Amino acid sequence: MKEKGNILIVDDDDMILLSAQLLLEQRYTDVKKINNPIQIEEAFKEHAFDLVLLDMNFTQGETSGKEGLLWLEKIKSISPNTVVLLMTAYGEVDVAVEAMKKGAIDFIVKPWQNEKLLVTVHNALKLGSQEKRVKQLETREKVITSDIDNQYRDMIGSSQAMQHIKKVIGKVAPTDADVLILGENGTGKEVAARAIHNKSNRANEIFIAVDLGSIPENLFESELFGHKKGAFTDAKEERIGKFEAASGGTIFLDEIGNLPLNLQTKLLTVLQRRQITKLGGNTPIDIDVRIICATNLNLKEAVESGDFREDLFYRINTVEILIPSLRERLEDIPELVNHFLNKYQRKYHKNKLSVDKEIYAQLKKHDWPGNIRELQHAIERAAILCENESITTADFNFLRKQESLNAELDNYNLENLEEWAIKQVIKKYSGNISHAAKELGLSRGAMYRRMEKYGL
Repeated sequence: MKEKGNILIVDDDDMILLSAQLLLEQRYTDVKKINNPIQIEEAFKEHAFDLVLLDMNFTQGETSGKEGLLWLEKIKSISPNTVVLLMTAYGEVDVAVEAMKKGAIDFIVKPWQNEKLLVTVHNALKLGSQEKRVKQLETREKVITSDIDNQYRDMIGSSQAMQHIKKVIGKVAPTDADVLILGENGTGKEVAARAIHNKSNRANEIFIAVDLGSIPENLFESELFGHKKGAFTDAKEERIGKFEAASGGTIFLDEIGNLPLNLQTKLLTVLQRRQITKLGGNTPIDIDVRIICATNLNLKEAVESGDFREDLFYRINTVEILIPSLRERLEDIPELVNHFLNKYQRKYHKNKLSVDKEIYAQLKKHDWPGNIRELQHAIERAAILCENESITTADFNFLRKQESLNAELDNYNLENLEEWAIKQVIKKYSGNISHAAKELGLSRGAMYRRMEKYGL
């Protein structure tokens, strides 16, 4: 079975063309030939070639190889991803080496040995395919990163509290200072972290977000620092960790307050030395990352209680930013509603949706224990369920429940009682889910499931 490959042979010697074509056609699916390099541009209009086998000289008596260099540049300008393999005589090897500096992948000396030519073409196509794949992945990463950045592009709000946050971010972003972002769940801590990254000197580099609370303790080192092949039972191949992957850019460590003390020690060592050692390895690897951490816990209290290392606390909060809760910036609700409404209009193809103006006053009376995330979920749900072009109170489940809360409690509706209790406890602990879950006798996972159920 032939290998997939579109190959173009360019040589002014018809015998060379024919012998190369007959040889390569035995192995590859599509092999074409031309005897005049002027035809190269036209050939590329008709086909996308993976590889061009290019002679170095085309004028009678010419041996300098300069023509080959010119046509090499032409091919690369037409199709940068096409692999170029040069054909040269013994005396032109020095020119072929120069051509490789200009983008040729390799050269073959004429007259060639058939097996040598086949191996060289095979290796050139394989390398070209790998380079193309890398470029595709890089492009895909840029697209994905761009989409994510668009999602988190703006810190919405013109309130005094938000103006202050934006001003602080504007000052700290151009530096490489480590930043600690504090705030309740759903306030937009990752949005703030991405804003810092996007305004920094590392904006064109990678941003990696890591939820430390979701990483099992036994996988912490492997996930963050990477591992060597055979480091543990399932380590079937070497793997880089999040820190190494983020080198050159920014790493965002969310939920850092929930990190156990023994893992805090390991993290502190990495932050102090700016080096990681892969699990199962011995060689330190230098990393160049900006560290941004976030938590909904009061780390000063955690330090005093012995639950958080004091030296790690001071290491991560060169600059501390407190993101206000939605209750502290109610004047931003109309702007946030319009932002989310525009998003879900596009997503659900409901381009004429609007919100009744009187709803804003009702939204400002809500406690918002889930903060902006709760508001976002509420707008999405309303956009999906709205039967008309105007979203009303009837499309907001929690507003309807607010209006009849006393009656519902009198009827001892268990779901409403549960939702009410969850909201009250979250409010009591200022959005600290761990403490709220503990008071309700729930695990964090169970608490999050119930919050999701009620759109909090």
